[in-house]
Amino acid sequence: MSTRAATDRALTDRVRQRLVVATSAPTPAAVAAAVRAEGGVLGDVAVHRLVGELRAELIGFGVLQPLVDDPRVTDVLVNGPAHVWVDRGIGLERVDVEFVDQADVRRLATRLASAAGRRLDDACPAVDARITGGIRLHAVLPPVSVHGPLISLRIPRARAFSMAELEANGALGAGASAWVSALIDSRAAFLLTGGTGTGKTTMLSAMLGLVSPEHRLVLVEDSAELRPDHPHVVQLEARTANVEGVGEVSMRELVRHALRMRPDRLVVGEARGEEVVDLLGAMNTGHEGGCGTLHANSPADVPSRIAALAATAGMTREAAMLQMGSALDAVLHVVRGADGRRRLQHIAAIEQQGSDLSVVLALSWDAAGSCRAGPGLATLTKRLAQR
Repeated sequence: MSTRAATDRALTDRVRQRLVVATSAPTPAAVAAAVRAEGGVLGDVAVHRLVGELRAELIGFGVLQPLVDDPRVTDVLVNGPAHVWVDRGIGLERVDVEFVDQADVRRLATRLASAAGRRLDDACPAVDARITGGIRLHAVLPPVSVHGPLISLRIPRARAFSMAELEANGALGAGASAWVSALIDSRAAFLLTGGTGTGKTTMLSAMLGLVSPEHRLVLVEDSAELRPDHPHVVQLEARTANVEGVGEVSMRELVRHALRMRPDRLVVGEARGEEVVDLLGAMNTGHEGGCGTLHANSPADVPSRIAALAATAGMTREAAMLQMGSALDAVLHVVRGADGRRRLQHIAAIEQQGSDLSVVLALSWDAAGSCRAGPGLATLTKRLAQR
Protein backbone atom coordinates (compact mmCIF):
# COMPACT_ATOMS: atom_id res chain seq x y z
CA MET A 1 0.00 0.00 0.00
CA SER A 2 1.39 3.44 -0.97
CA THR A 3 1.98 6.21 1.58
CA ARG A 4 -0.88 8.21 0.05
CA ALA A 5 -3.26 5.25 0.17
CA ALA A 6 -2.28 4.50 3.77
CA THR A 7 -2.93 8.13 4.72
CA ASP A 8 -6.35 8.11 3.01
CA ARG A 9 -7.25 4.85 4.77
CA ALA A 10 -6.21 6.26 8.15
CA LEU A 11 -8.34 9.36 7.56
CA THR A 12 -11.28 7.20 6.49
CA ASP A 13 -10.94 5.09 9.65
CA ARG A 14 -10.88 8.17 11.88
CA VAL A 15 -13.90 9.69 10.11
CA ARG A 16 -15.78 6.41 10.40
CA GLN A 17 -15.04 6.16 14.12
CA ARG A 18 -16.13 9.75 14.68
CA LEU A 19 -19.46 9.14 12.92
CA VAL A 20 -20.01 5.92 14.91
CA VAL A 21 -19.38 7.69 18.23
CA ALA A 22 -21.63 10.57 17.23
CA THR A 23 -24.25 8.12 15.86
CA SER A 24 -24.41 10.30 12.76
CA ALA A 25 -25.65 9.08 9.39
CA PRO A 26 -22.92 9.27 6.71
CA THR A 27 -24.46 12.21 4.84
CA PRO A 28 -22.23 14.53 2.75
CA ALA A 29 -22.51 17.27 5.38
CA ALA A 30 -21.70 14.93 8.28
CA VAL A 31 -18.74 13.42 6.44
CA ALA A 32 -17.36 16.84 5.44
CA ALA A 33 -17.65 18.05 9.04
CA ALA A 34 -15.92 14.90 10.34
CA VAL A 35 -13.11 15.32 7.78
CA ARG A 36 -12.53 18.90 8.91
CA ALA A 37 -12.61 17.85 12.56
CA GLU A 38 -9.90 15.29 11.80
CA GLY A 39 -7.74 17.92 10.14
CA GLY A 40 -8.25 16.58 6.64
CA VAL A 41 -8.93 18.48 3.45
CA LEU A 42 -10.95 16.87 0.68
CA GLY A 43 -12.62 18.22 -2.43
CA ASP A 44 -16.26 17.65 -3.34
CA VAL A 45 -15.49 14.62 -5.48
CA ALA A 46 -13.41 13.00 -2.73
CA VAL A 47 -16.10 13.74 -0.12
CA HIS A 48 -18.80 12.10 -2.25
CA ARG A 49 -16.54 9.09 -2.80
CA LEU A 50 -15.95 8.86 0.94
CA VAL A 51 -19.69 9.17 1.59
CA GLY A 52 -20.31 6.18 -0.67
CA GLU A 53 -17.61 4.12 1.03
CA LEU A 54 -18.80 4.96 4.53
CA ARG A 55 -22.46 4.33 3.74
CA ALA A 56 -21.52 0.91 2.37
CA GLU A 57 -19.38 0.17 5.41
CA LEU A 58 -21.73 1.51 8.08
CA ILE A 59 -25.20 0.69 6.77
CA GLY A 60 -24.59 -1.28 3.55
CA PHE A 61 -22.58 -4.30 2.46
CA GLY A 62 -19.09 -2.86 2.75
CA VAL A 63 -16.71 -3.93 0.00
CA LEU A 64 -19.46 -6.22 -1.31
CA GLN A 65 -21.76 -3.28 -2.11
CA PRO A 66 -20.82 -3.02 -5.83
CA LEU A 67 -21.50 -6.74 -6.22
CA VAL A 68 -24.87 -6.49 -4.48
CA ASP A 69 -25.78 -3.54 -6.70
CA ASP A 70 -24.93 -5.43 -9.91
CA PRO A 71 -28.29 -6.54 -11.40
CA ARG A 72 -26.65 -9.63 -12.92
CA VAL A 73 -25.48 -11.03 -9.58
CA THR A 74 -27.69 -13.58 -7.85
CA ASP A 75 -25.23 -14.92 -5.27
CA VAL A 76 -22.24 -13.48 -3.40
CA LEU A 77 -20.06 -15.95 -1.49
CA VAL A 78 -17.27 -14.93 0.90
CA ASN A 79 -14.92 -17.80 1.72
CA GLY A 80 -12.26 -15.60 3.28
CA PRO A 81 -10.80 -12.07 3.13
CA ALA A 82 -9.36 -12.59 -0.36
CA HIS A 83 -11.76 -15.26 -1.64
CA VAL A 84 -14.99 -13.70 -2.90
CA TRP A 85 -17.12 -15.39 -5.55
CA VAL A 86 -20.26 -14.33 -7.44
CA ASP A 87 -22.82 -15.95 -9.70
CA ARG A 88 -23.91 -13.82 -12.65
CA GLY A 89 -25.99 -16.57 -14.23
CA ILE A 90 -23.20 -18.62 -15.82
CA GLY A 91 -21.73 -20.28 -12.75
CA LEU A 92 -19.45 -19.11 -9.97
CA GLU A 93 -16.70 -16.61 -10.76
CA ARG A 94 -14.00 -15.36 -8.46
CA VAL A 95 -13.88 -11.54 -8.27
CA ASP A 96 -11.16 -9.09 -7.37
CA VAL A 97 -12.67 -7.93 -4.07
CA GLU A 98 -10.85 -8.20 -0.75
CA PHE A 99 -11.51 -7.60 2.92
CA VAL A 100 -8.75 -6.32 5.20
CA ASP A 101 -8.62 -9.51 7.27
CA GLN A 102 -10.76 -12.20 8.93
CA ALA A 103 -11.92 -9.71 11.56
CA ASP A 104 -13.21 -7.45 8.78
CA VAL A 105 -15.31 -10.32 7.37
CA ARG A 106 -16.65 -11.08 10.85
CA ARG A 107 -17.60 -7.43 11.47
CA LEU A 108 -19.66 -7.34 8.29
CA ALA A 109 -21.34 -10.66 9.08
CA THR A 110 -22.32 -9.64 12.61
CA ARG A 111 -23.54 -6.22 11.48
CA LEU A 112 -25.73 -7.71 8.74
CA ALA A 113 -27.12 -10.23 11.23
CA SER A 114 -27.90 -7.42 13.68
CA ALA A 115 -29.67 -5.47 10.93
CA ALA A 116 -31.94 -8.51 10.50
CA GLY A 117 -32.60 -8.63 14.24
CA ARG A 118 -30.56 -11.78 14.67
CA ARG A 119 -27.65 -12.70 16.90
CA LEU A 120 -24.29 -13.83 15.54
CA ASP A 121 -21.45 -14.40 18.00
CA ASP A 122 -19.42 -17.16 19.64
CA ALA A 123 -22.48 -18.45 21.48
CA CYS A 124 -24.61 -18.42 18.32
CA PRO A 125 -22.13 -18.93 15.46
CA ALA A 126 -24.57 -19.39 12.55
CA VAL A 127 -27.43 -17.30 11.22
CA ASP A 128 -29.94 -17.55 8.38
CA ALA A 129 -32.03 -14.41 7.86
CA ARG A 130 -33.57 -12.04 5.33
CA ILE A 131 -32.17 -8.52 5.24
CA THR A 132 -32.49 -5.33 3.21
CA GLY A 133 -34.28 -5.71 -0.11
CA GLY A 134 -35.18 -9.36 0.44
CA ILE A 135 -31.56 -10.48 0.36
CA ARG A 136 -31.02 -13.82 2.07
CA LEU A 137 -28.08 -13.85 4.48
CA HIS A 138 -26.35 -16.96 5.72
CA ALA A 139 -23.24 -16.51 7.86
CA VAL A 140 -21.09 -18.89 9.91
CA LEU A 141 -18.35 -18.09 12.41
CA PRO A 142 -15.54 -20.21 13.85
CA PRO A 143 -15.32 -22.78 15.33
CA VAL A 144 -18.22 -24.03 13.18
CA SER A 145 -16.44 -22.58 10.16
CA VAL A 146 -12.97 -24.08 10.33
CA HIS A 147 -10.98 -21.50 8.36
CA GLY A 148 -12.72 -18.29 9.36
CA PRO A 149 -16.04 -16.44 8.94
CA LEU A 150 -18.16 -17.28 5.90
CA ILE A 151 -20.87 -15.14 4.29
CA SER A 152 -23.41 -16.18 1.67
CA LEU A 153 -25.84 -13.70 0.12
CA ARG A 154 -28.72 -14.78 -2.13
CA ILE A 155 -29.93 -11.72 -4.04
CA PRO A 156 -33.44 -11.73 -5.55
CA ARG A 157 -34.06 -10.05 -8.86
CA ALA A 158 -35.80 -6.70 -8.68
CA ARG A 159 -38.34 -8.05 -11.17
CA ALA A 160 -39.26 -11.44 -12.53
CA PHE A 161 -38.15 -12.73 -15.90
CA SER A 162 -40.95 -13.06 -18.42
CA MET A 163 -41.46 -16.37 -20.20
CA ALA A 164 -40.24 -14.71 -23.40
CA GLU A 165 -37.00 -13.70 -21.67
CA LEU A 166 -36.47 -17.21 -20.33
CA GLU A 167 -37.03 -18.59 -23.80
CA ALA A 168 -34.56 -16.10 -25.27
CA ASN A 169 -31.99 -17.05 -22.61
CA GLY A 170 -32.26 -20.73 -23.44
CA ALA A 171 -34.06 -21.71 -20.23
CA LEU A 172 -37.03 -23.01 -22.24
CA GLY A 173 -36.57 -25.39 -25.13
CA ALA A 174 -38.71 -25.91 -28.21
CA GLY A 175 -42.42 -25.81 -27.37
CA ALA A 176 -41.83 -25.59 -23.61
CA SER A 177 -43.45 -22.18 -23.26
CA ALA A 178 -46.72 -23.47 -24.78
CA TRP A 179 -46.83 -26.43 -22.37
CA VAL A 180 -46.10 -24.21 -19.38
CA SER A 181 -48.87 -21.83 -20.45
CA ALA A 182 -51.25 -24.79 -20.80
CA LEU A 183 -50.47 -25.88 -17.23
CA ILE A 184 -51.23 -22.39 -15.92
CA ASP A 185 -54.35 -21.81 -18.04
CA SER A 186 -55.86 -25.17 -17.07
CA ARG A 187 -55.21 -24.44 -13.38
CA ALA A 188 -53.24 -27.65 -13.07
CA ALA A 189 -51.55 -28.32 -9.74
CA PHE A 190 -47.81 -28.82 -10.03
CA LEU A 191 -44.49 -28.94 -8.25
CA LEU A 192 -41.34 -27.32 -9.60
CA THR A 193 -38.33 -29.39 -8.59
CA GLY A 194 -34.56 -29.20 -8.89
CA GLY A 195 -31.39 -28.88 -6.91
CA THR A 196 -30.04 -25.83 -5.10
CA GLY A 197 -29.35 -22.92 -7.45
CA THR A 198 -31.06 -24.46 -10.48
CA GLY A 199 -33.51 -21.57 -10.92
CA LYS A 200 -36.69 -22.93 -9.33
CA THR A 201 -37.67 -19.54 -7.90
CA THR A 202 -36.88 -17.74 -11.16
CA MET A 203 -38.94 -20.19 -13.20
CA LEU A 204 -41.88 -20.16 -10.80
CA SER A 205 -41.94 -16.34 -10.68
CA ALA A 206 -42.14 -16.24 -14.47
CA MET A 207 -44.88 -18.87 -14.54
CA LEU A 208 -46.98 -17.01 -11.98
CA GLY A 209 -46.83 -13.99 -14.25
CA LEU A 210 -49.02 -15.97 -16.67
CA VAL A 211 -51.84 -16.34 -14.13
CA SER A 212 -55.01 -14.41 -14.94
CA PRO A 213 -54.92 -10.92 -13.34
CA GLU A 214 -58.33 -11.68 -11.84
CA HIS A 215 -56.84 -14.38 -9.63
CA ARG A 216 -55.50 -13.70 -6.14
CA LEU A 217 -52.09 -15.24 -5.48
CA VAL A 218 -51.21 -16.03 -1.87
CA LEU A 219 -47.51 -16.87 -1.56
CA VAL A 220 -46.09 -18.65 1.48
CA GLU A 221 -42.31 -18.70 1.76
CA ASP A 222 -39.59 -19.41 4.26
CA SER A 223 -37.82 -16.38 2.79
CA ALA A 224 -39.76 -14.06 0.45
CA GLU A 225 -37.95 -14.52 -2.86
CA LEU A 226 -40.72 -14.91 -5.44
CA ARG A 227 -41.30 -11.76 -7.53
CA PRO A 228 -44.19 -12.53 -9.88
CA ASP A 229 -45.26 -9.83 -12.32
CA HIS A 230 -48.90 -9.96 -11.26
CA PRO A 231 -51.34 -7.29 -9.99
CA HIS A 232 -52.78 -9.24 -7.05
CA VAL A 233 -50.11 -10.85 -4.88
CA VAL A 234 -50.14 -11.42 -1.12
CA GLN A 235 -46.89 -12.61 0.44
CA LEU A 236 -46.45 -14.36 3.77
CA GLU A 237 -43.01 -15.08 5.21
CA ALA A 238 -42.10 -17.48 7.99
CA ARG A 239 -40.33 -16.14 11.05
CA THR A 240 -37.80 -17.84 13.27
CA ALA A 241 -37.78 -17.54 17.04
CA ASN A 242 -35.92 -14.59 18.55
CA VAL A 243 -32.99 -14.86 20.95
CA GLU A 244 -35.45 -15.60 23.78
CA GLY A 245 -36.83 -18.53 21.80
CA VAL A 246 -40.26 -17.02 21.15
CA GLY A 247 -42.07 -15.45 18.19
CA GLU A 248 -41.68 -18.29 15.70
CA VAL A 249 -44.22 -18.49 12.87
CA SER A 250 -43.77 -21.74 10.97
CA MET A 251 -44.43 -22.47 7.32
CA ARG A 252 -47.15 -24.92 8.30
CA GLU A 253 -48.93 -22.25 10.32
CA LEU A 254 -48.67 -19.81 7.41
CA VAL A 255 -50.17 -22.33 4.97
CA ARG A 256 -53.16 -22.68 7.29
CA HIS A 257 -53.52 -18.89 7.47
CA ALA A 258 -53.22 -18.64 3.68
CA LEU A 259 -56.16 -21.01 3.22
CA ARG A 260 -58.34 -18.51 5.09
CA MET A 261 -57.28 -15.60 2.89
CA ARG A 262 -59.42 -16.52 -0.12
CA PRO A 263 -56.57 -17.67 -2.41
CA ASP A 264 -57.33 -18.40 -6.04
CA ARG A 265 -53.84 -19.86 -6.23
CA LEU A 266 -51.94 -21.04 -3.17
CA VAL A 267 -48.17 -21.06 -3.73
CA VAL A 268 -45.67 -22.54 -1.29
CA GLY A 269 -42.25 -21.11 -2.14
CA GLU A 270 -40.46 -24.21 -0.94
CA ALA A 271 -41.91 -27.19 0.84
CA ARG A 272 -39.18 -28.54 3.07
CA GLY A 273 -41.07 -29.87 6.07
CA GLU A 274 -44.44 -30.92 7.42
CA GLU A 275 -46.18 -28.01 5.64
CA VAL A 276 -46.28 -30.29 2.58
CA VAL A 277 -49.21 -32.07 4.25
CA ASP A 278 -51.25 -28.86 4.37
CA LEU A 279 -50.31 -27.98 0.79
CA LEU A 280 -51.49 -31.37 -0.49
CA GLY A 281 -54.60 -31.07 1.64
CA ALA A 282 -55.37 -27.64 0.18
CA MET A 283 -54.99 -28.95 -3.35
CA ASN A 284 -57.53 -31.66 -2.50
CA THR A 285 -60.14 -29.24 -1.17
CA GLY A 286 -60.96 -27.18 -4.23
CA HIS A 287 -57.94 -24.85 -4.32
CA GLU A 288 -57.09 -25.40 -7.97
CA GLY A 289 -53.86 -24.26 -9.53
CA GLY A 290 -51.83 -24.68 -6.36
CA CYS A 291 -48.11 -25.07 -6.78
CA GLY A 292 -44.80 -24.99 -4.99
CA THR A 293 -41.11 -25.81 -5.25
CA LEU A 294 -39.35 -28.83 -3.86
CA HIS A 295 -35.74 -29.95 -3.69
CA ALA A 296 -35.35 -33.18 -5.66
CA ASN A 297 -32.64 -34.68 -7.85
CA SER A 298 -35.10 -35.91 -10.47
CA PRO A 299 -38.87 -36.16 -11.03
CA ALA A 300 -38.71 -39.86 -10.11
CA ASP A 301 -37.47 -38.91 -6.63
CA VAL A 302 -40.52 -36.75 -5.85
CA PRO A 303 -42.78 -39.47 -4.32
CA SER A 304 -40.06 -40.52 -1.88
CA ARG A 305 -39.31 -36.89 -1.05
CA ILE A 306 -42.98 -36.14 -0.41
CA ALA A 307 -43.35 -39.28 1.72
CA ALA A 308 -40.31 -38.33 3.82
CA LEU A 309 -41.59 -34.80 4.43
CA ALA A 310 -45.12 -36.01 5.19
CA ALA A 311 -43.71 -38.48 7.70
CA THR A 312 -42.48 -35.55 9.82
CA ALA A 313 -46.16 -34.64 10.28
CA GLY A 314 -47.13 -38.20 11.17
CA MET A 315 -48.64 -39.13 7.78
CA THR A 316 -48.00 -42.62 6.43
CA ARG A 317 -46.49 -43.13 2.99
CA GLU A 318 -49.72 -44.69 1.72
CA ALA A 319 -51.76 -41.67 2.81
CA ALA A 320 -49.20 -39.26 1.36
CA MET A 321 -49.25 -41.03 -2.01
CA LEU A 322 -53.06 -40.99 -2.13
CA GLN A 323 -53.05 -37.26 -1.37
CA MET A 324 -50.35 -36.58 -3.93
CA GLY A 325 -52.03 -38.66 -6.62
CA SER A 326 -55.31 -36.80 -6.38
CA ALA A 327 -53.77 -33.38 -5.76
CA LEU A 328 -50.94 -33.06 -8.28
CA ASP A 329 -51.09 -33.12 -12.05
CA ALA A 330 -47.48 -32.53 -13.05
CA VAL A 331 -43.88 -32.11 -11.98
CA LEU A 332 -41.57 -29.66 -13.74
CA HIS A 333 -37.85 -30.24 -13.22
CA VAL A 334 -35.12 -27.64 -13.76
CA VAL A 335 -31.38 -28.23 -13.90
CA ARG A 336 -28.16 -26.30 -14.13
CA GLY A 337 -26.01 -27.45 -17.03
CA ALA A 338 -22.26 -27.85 -17.25
CA ASP A 339 -22.10 -24.34 -18.73
CA GLY A 340 -23.77 -22.93 -15.60
CA ARG A 341 -27.03 -22.06 -17.37
CA ARG A 342 -30.36 -22.99 -15.83
CA ARG A 343 -33.09 -24.60 -17.92
CA LEU A 344 -36.30 -26.62 -17.81
CA GLN A 345 -35.35 -30.24 -18.45
CA HIS A 346 -38.51 -32.28 -17.85
CA ILE A 347 -42.27 -32.08 -17.51
CA ALA A 348 -43.61 -35.26 -15.93
CA ALA A 349 -47.08 -36.63 -15.25
CA ILE A 350 -48.40 -38.23 -12.08
CA GLU A 351 -49.67 -41.77 -12.55
CA GLN A 352 -51.62 -43.44 -9.75
CA GLN A 353 -50.90 -47.13 -9.19
CA GLY A 354 -53.23 -48.32 -6.46
CA SER A 355 -51.98 -46.96 -3.15
CA ASP A 356 -48.69 -45.96 -4.73
CA LEU A 357 -47.81 -43.72 -7.64
CA SER A 358 -45.01 -42.85 -9.99
CA VAL A 359 -43.83 -39.76 -11.79
CA VAL A 360 -43.47 -40.53 -15.50
CA LEU A 361 -41.61 -38.30 -17.95
CA ALA A 362 -43.92 -36.70 -20.51
CA LEU A 363 -41.59 -34.20 -22.19
CA SER A 364 -37.83 -33.74 -22.00
CA TRP A 365 -35.47 -31.14 -23.45
CA ASP A 366 -31.75 -31.57 -24.04
CA ALA A 367 -29.11 -28.86 -23.66
CA ALA A 368 -29.68 -27.75 -27.25
CA GLY A 369 -33.40 -27.22 -26.59
CA SER A 370 -34.66 -30.18 -28.63
CA CYS A 371 -37.81 -31.83 -27.27
CA ARG A 372 -38.47 -35.54 -26.85
CA ALA A 373 -41.83 -37.06 -25.89
CA GLY A 374 -41.98 -39.60 -23.10
CA PRO A 375 -44.37 -42.34 -21.95
CA GLY A 376 -46.23 -39.99 -19.64
CA LEU A 377 -47.37 -37.59 -22.40
CA ALA A 378 -50.78 -39.24 -22.81
CA THR A 379 -51.40 -39.01 -19.05
CA LEU A 380 -50.34 -35.36 -18.94
CA THR A 381 -52.56 -34.46 -21.91
CA LYS A 382 -55.50 -36.27 -20.31
CA ARG A 383 -55.01 -34.48 -16.98
CA LEU A 384 -54.88 -31.07 -18.64
CA ALA A 385 -58.02 -31.85 -20.62
CA GLN A 386 -59.86 -32.90 -17.46
CA ARG A 387 -58.83 -29.65 -15.78
